[in-house]
Amino acid sequence: MSEIQYDLAIIGAGPGGYHAAIRAAQYGAKIALIEKEKLGGTCLNWGCIPTKALYASAHLIEKLKEAAKFGIEISDFKLNFAKAVERKNSIVQELISGIEQLESAWKNDIFKGFGKVIGGDVNNGFEISIEGKETKKIKAKRVIVATGSTPAIIPAFNIDHKRILTSDDILHPNFNTVPNKLLIIGAGVIGCEFANIFAMFGSKVTMLEYLPSAIATEEPMIVKVLLKKFEDIGIELFTSQNVLSVENTGSGVKAITCDSSIPRDQLDSAEKHTFEADICLVSIGRAKVSNNLGFEEIGIKMERGAIKVNTNTLETDVKGIYAIGDVTGGIMLAHVASYEGDIAVANALASIGGFPVQEMKTNYTVVPATIFTSPNIGSVGYRRKVAKDMGMDVLMGQFPYQSLGKAKCMGEDNQAFLMVLADKNSHKIVGASCIGVEAPELIAEISLAMQHGLTVHDVAETIHSHPTISEMVLEGCESVVGKAIHKKGRPIHH
Repeated sequence: MSEIQYDLAIIGAGPGGYHAAIRAAQYGAKIALIEKEKLGGTCLNWGCIPTKALYASAHLIEKLKEAAKFGIEISDFKLNFAKAVERKNSIVQELISGIEQLESAWKNDIFKGFGKVIGGDVNNGFEISIEGKETKKIKAKRVIVATGSTPAIIPAFNIDHKRILTSDDILHPNFNTVPNKLLIIGAGVIGCEFANIFAMFGSKVTMLEYLPSAIATEEPMIVKVLLKKFEDIGIELFTSQNVLSVENTGSGVKAITCDSSIPRDQLDSAEKHTFEADICLVSIGRAKVSNNLGFEEIGIKMERGAIKVNTNTLETDVKGIYAIGDVTGGIMLAHVASYEGDIAVANALASIGGFPVQEMKTNYTVVPATIFTSPNIGSVGYRRKVAKDMGMDVLMGQFPYQSLGKAKCMGEDNQAFLMVLADKNSHKIVGASCIGVEAPELIAEISLAMQHGLTVHDVAETIHSHPTISEMVLEGCESVVGKAIHKKGRPIHH
């Protein structure tokens, strides 16, 4: 095949790939988008969106239980989980259709099948084989790999997709049973979100975590508030647990653990603990989807399944081929994959020439992250310990939801709070963490401030509407320098 049909071929149509396809089309490029399953990838089909749809049902149950304090008497209600799943599936399908329509509107060609680079170079174009209902071959000037990740499979956990499940299994369109007892291995973001959801749905949830803390990357004060809420709704968390085996007993599951501090050569004599449940969810990380894609054959370097890229340009060792998102082993967040799509598209098209775009470099200084437990968690920038370890001298401001009028009106005046970190000398914001209602939305404003190098004074001098949850940001920034109105701080000295 000698004729080049496309400017850019994108393998994988998750939040990185489908986003990159539309962005490239906006610059006038001819695009081939290749996807072996459904548009939207993990995020839309088995991750971000379906979990948030189920979370919405769980959160509504939580608010219904509090209805009496709002003066609303509800005698009885019950969960119809099949209906909740049906709603979740409908939302996912609607968004998939939306992406299909957008790609079509930009005249991007969508190929359903397994994409594999089988040859070529930056000067003559790359050949890609697409194995679907029938095998096709196309040729493109540049390639972006956005194949994503999949739940990690640990042999000792005996994942059978029946009683021992991955997050993909529990979000499958046909999974419609709430287990009486749910065992979750892993208390990271995914584990904590599912624990919260199924506890509100009525499951007795037990969590096993290898590390000494749940969601260990977050501020300890944030984790403390979350775990208090987990305790209140009946979630049991056992930390420092090394899960040695998981077994499907036929009528349930059984996990055997020991203390995670015990050396490998002493495991046989270690004291063991047994945990039993109806279903086990394994949420201990994700594996990159990079096998059998032809990368190693054409010289793309890999490291433990991750494609190695130039961290500035996202180009691989093979000139003209770029990689973005989870498959690179970087920050495994959907919005990071979309951002990297913009960078890779700009660099790919700039290298071709003739498109209205210039080369770009990545900047990961400001990357917000969210955890959809109840209460929500949002964070951006540095945590206090990291800042201290780096030798940074920071000021910390903290403002509680209990002191906010809008939060009280909403019944959200709990132990939640917003924490803001600023450089002691310049007062520029360097990080923030929040747990409470709308925490991810509050962090969005702080992310924008950080991206443009604003100080806590710049934010505090911006008028915020009252009464709103966004006033948390205003008072949180004021609190850094002792000027929060609705919280006693330090006197202001000249």
